Amino acid sequence: MNLKIVILAAGQGTRMKSKIPKVLHKVLDKPMLDHVMEAAQVVTNHKPIVVIGHMSDMVREHLGDKAEIALQEEQLGTGHAVMMAEHYIDDEDEVLILCGDTPLIKGETLKEMTKIKSEGYAAVVMSAVEDDPTGYGRIIRDESNDFMRIREQKDASEEEKAIKEINAGMYIINGKLLKENLSKLSVNNAQREYYLTDVLEHIKNAGHRIGVYQADKMEIMGVNSRLQLSEAERIMRLDVNKMHMANGVTLIDTNSTYIDKNVKIGRDTIIYPNCHIKGNSVIGEDCIIRENTTIEDSHIEDHVTIKSSTILSSKVGARTTIGPYAYLRPKSVLGEDVKIGDFVEVKNAEIGNGSKASHLSYIGDAVVGKNVNIGCGVVFVNYDGKNKFKSIVEDNAFIGSNSNLVAPVTVKEGGYIATGSTVTVDVPEGALCVARAREVIKEGWRTKKGL
Repeated sequence: MNLKIVILAAGQGTRMKSKIPKVLHKVLDKPMLDHVMEAAQVVTNHKPIVVIGHMSDMVREHLGDKAEIALQEEQLGTGHAVMMAEHYIDDEDEVLILCGDTPLIKGETLKEMTKIKSEGYAAVVMSAVEDDPTGYGRIIRDESNDFMRIREQKDASEEEKAIKEINAGMYIINGKLLKENLSKLSVNNAQREYYLTDVLEHIKNAGHRIGVYQADKMEIMGVNSRLQLSEAERIMRLDVNKMHMANGVTLIDTNSTYIDKNVKIGRDTIIYPNCHIKGNSVIGEDCIIRENTTIEDSHIEDHVTIKSSTILSSKVGARTTIGPYAYLRPKSVLGEDVKIGDFVEVKNAEIGNGSKASHLSYIGDAVVGKNVNIGCGVVFVNYDGKNKFKSIVEDNAFIGSNSNLVAPVTVKEGGYIATGSTVTVDVPEGALCVARAREVIKEGWRTKKGL
């Protein structure tokens, strides 16, 4: 099956009351449109064709080269939107039409829909059963329970309004039949719009078979308001959390744990409440992620403990402990058995196996070797107001508390820095560097000053 995807993303989304297009509002830290595109990738390798309109420049910029673009300058209905994409569609294509504001749709659901299409149907309609179908188009079936037509709410009779099976707004339609019947659409309806649903009725009336795939009503939920956006976030977050728990991860409180869809977590890891794990982060097995931790686009190996800390675009080796209140900024690489303690900040630095910075230090633009001790209050001074420089601390060195390493500087293997030193020269192997003035005591100074 040569499947092309058309995603309708031109709507104004007036109920969002926002300065950005509705489809770019985020669910689990990713625009709704991107969730729909990811689901589509499960069933085809073709770039999706995205129909844009309202605030089109912003949507176009976001998409870049990830999609083909069709512009709907006037929003004259779903049928009109698909007309804008016609030049991308060939007669031999099968066309899967999706909505850019349904972020909960799953790739597996679309795969099941394509299976039905392969059974000889000219088109397949996705439906769902709603307890309160108000506002949705209704699926009208004939005496044999086969698809007959879709009736929009404003055009439905009272009998039709009582039907609970609704149109999900997603379809697979043969390319040739789609293009032939788009040309037959009119605005002779209550909303004065070109209804895409009329295409299906034309196909049915021409004697073709139309299948119906009934999906979970949660998956087809459209987002038209901030309240619905919040509900979509809640549903997706719970789905993700359930998946991780099914794979052997312990979440202490699923309602206050925030994990993005692309995150991978190993077995027997325990995650406490109010943790945010984002982007493409990978967390190994047997880790403990304590409350109030944020991990973004980072790789955490096995048996790591993280307490109330922030880790961004970094790598953490096995059996390392971090926090509480530590901050790993981008390009931090920690080895195995490392300790990064209270209020320690690391940035663009490598720290070797067994090294530790237990509290109140800044390690920026540095290479720190194995089994190095970095005392309390140590600052790697990496910036002179114009340029940044790197410090190197080799294996088994000892950096005393409240010291400053003014880069570029190297502390050779086994070198010692005395507490309170400001170091601006390289320290030889095994040497002690003392870089502070001797104390001067002036007796009676306070009295002489009249203080």
